[in-house]
Amino acid sequence: GPRVPNSVGFSVIRAGNIVGDHSVFFFSPDERIELIHRATNRRTFARGALRAATWVYDKKPGFYSMRDVLDLQET
Repeated sequence: GPRVPNSVGFSVIRAGNIVGDHSVFFFSPDERIELIHRATNRRTFARGALRAATWVYDKKPGFYSMRDVLDLQET
């Protein structure tokens, strides 16, 4: 059905041998901005997992996100 006004819509498609294909769309009444990320193998995801595991190794128990691992500031 139709989306509720001011809500964020999303969809997921999993198919075949696609490793990582992600798109984000921003729509206005007159235009569309599209941001695409395509991973050609799983190496980049493995590197991220290893980086996160190394980072969290000596941290106190708690809730962390990749924002913490990458030292990104809240905006």
